Amino acid sequence: MGVPGRQQPPRELAESELFAVDAYRTEFEASVVEVDPEQRRVRLDRTAFYPGGGGQPCDLGSLHDGTADLTVTGVRRERGTIWHTLEVDELPPPGTALRGQVDWARRFSLMRTHTALHVLCGVIWADYRIPVTGGNMEPLRGRLDFPFESMSADLGQRIETRINDEIRRAHEIVVDFLPRSVADSDPALIRTAANLIPQEIDPLRVIDIVGLDRQADGGTHVLSTAEVGAVRVVGTESKGKGNKRIRLEVVAR
Repeated sequence: MGVPGRQQPPRELAESELFAVDAYRTEFEASVVEVDPEQRRVRLDRTAFYPGGGGQPCDLGSLHDGTADLTVTGVRRERGTIWHTLEVDELPPPGTALRGQVDWARRFSLMRTHTALHVLCGVIWADYRIPVTGGNMEPLRGRLDFPFESMSADLGQRIETRINDEIRRAHEIVVDFLPRSVADSDPALIRTAANLIPQEIDPLRVIDIVGLDRQADGGTHVLSTAEVGAVRVVGTESKGKGNKRIRLEVVAR
């Protein structure tokens, strides 16, 4: 779908943060750029490991140095730098060539879950014009918070039906990169607090569930809502006045 003002991803990002342009990529080659012995971690010149953020946990997996698999137990972004924590006795020195392998089962479960939460967000916005105020996820389970003043007893069931209806429509999911001047003027992005993202991030990465939901987002997603499978709303609860929580579970495809 053509989007006014759409840009290609910045070249540096496309070449170094592979997860940002291809969520289905699980293998890659890289070199060690920096070592942090105190925290048992390394920085690479490129990576397919998602470092976590926006409620989505980081990827896990391994790095192979030609002789052994080095288990990646955590990935984290700090001041723009992505660090990979390793379960090893001795860290590979700078310049070491590595082959990375992302745990695909975990990655794909998180992709399905993250997309399901965006569908939930899109349904709530379409039906109630209420923004999301918080959320979190783990593989195949997640929750979002909304500023409902109250919730009816059947809200969970009605929302579950709506979510699964939208999933079955097989909405295409597109990764866009929009200039900040365009993104900041889009109400669909402002409602998810895109204006709180540092202004130096330009263009802004946007996940577009075509025809349903469009949000600034840095996480990994499937290419079609059909890949989510099905969703169960497993809980609705009040977290105080004007703050209601909806929990969901992604079930077998």
